[in-house]
Amino acid sequence: MSEQTPTTPTAPGGRGTAAEVFRAFLLLGLTSFGGPVAHLGYFREAFVARRGWLGEAAYADLVALCQFLPGPASSQVGMAIGLRRAGYAGMAAAWAAFTLPSAVLMAAFALGVQAIGAEPGAGWLLGLKAAAVAVVAHAVLGMATNLAAGKRPATIALAALVLVLLVPSALAQVAAIALGALAGLFWLTARTGTDSEADGASVPVRRRTAVACLAVFAVLLAGLPAAAALSGNAALATADGFYRAGSLVFGGGHVVLPLLETEVVGSGAVDHASFLAGYGAAQAVPGPLFTFSAYLGALMPVAGSPLLGAALALVAIFLPSALLVVGALPFWERLRDHARARRAMAGAGAAVVGVLAAALYDPVFLQGVVSPATMALAAVAFVALAVWRLPAWAVVVAAGAIGFLAL
Repeated sequence: MSEQTPTTPTAPGGRGTAAEVFRAFLLLGLTSFGGPVAHLGYFREAFVARRGWLGEAAYADLVALCQFLPGPASSQVGMAIGLRRAGYAGMAAAWAAFTLPSAVLMAAFALGVQAIGAEPGAGWLLGLKAAAVAVVAHAVLGMATNLAAGKRPATIALAALVLVLLVPSALAQVAAIALGALAGLFWLTARTGTDSEADGASVPVRRRTAVACLAVFAVLLAGLPAAAALSGNAALATADGFYRAGSLVFGGGHVVLPLLETEVVGSGAVDHASFLAGYGAAQAVPGPLFTFSAYLGALMPVAGSPLLGAALALVAIFLPSALLVVGALPFWERLRDHARARRAMAGAGAAVVGVLAAALYDPVFLQGVVSPATMALAAVAFVALAVWRLPAWAVVVAAGAIGFLAL
């Protein structure tokens, strides 16, 4: 590919539309329970295994890249898939469809509308968590077959698994993928694949646009605190707090909670009891945990409006992720054209398998299998995915219904 003239890629499934992307991600936004690791499993099932929008290796490349970026990795992978499929409109559609269902629920909860049976022991929630175990296990198995086949890739995956299990932290996950890339550089042969796999991370973004997005990211990160302090404007202060939380957290999900607690509880904007109540509710809704920001924003009205507060907090916490995805992907794409980079990516892809396998145990399995009945439900869900080839959303909905009726 020419450095000066980027091309618009053709996916295995063909070039799509923003409406198509929105429909696909809306279904996931309504059914993707289980946290960021489960989301990556749902994405793989929906866009690699079923729709063929990108290849297995390309998907692993996207996951590896987004693990290195600050912010919610699963949401960033979704943005990248939408961007690749239908340009900037597709990126916006993917984010909105995947994020807004849970954001609306969280804002409604802040206004006093509580979901029926949202307590941690609710049967439907147990069923959904059991389904998440099956989804992640199926994703790990499929990715291992393609990305960790052979002694050396399997050894890299195993090493990543051991590291993340023994040192459970977001930093360990990033280190495992970095070490996997280093091992791949010196120990593996260059990965070869079909053209459809090779173009899976390609995006219609010019380098100058990418540089501009990275510059805007840095300017906002440095400038919002000063602007908020000088103006004394409450809306700017809210935007600053949530933008910094989205910019500085690696690992996403639960890792962002301490930053948010410091920003909103430490400042006195939200009391600790309300903060914990919202965190509990966030476990019972689909989609990314970062939509917890909508709940907090609704408790911090802007111009007297809780809905404006929720919208501002939601956009501010996700904006860094969007800027970084657009800014990083073209340069990541260039690296993929070099043999040494392909060897490193092969190692990183194998390490991603190990990282996901570790997360399959903790937290997915430990939280999803809490009784013989939930183990049985997880096993049935896995067979439904792997053998009966049922779509993930149908398995998730069925598991939730079974949990509601029987658990």
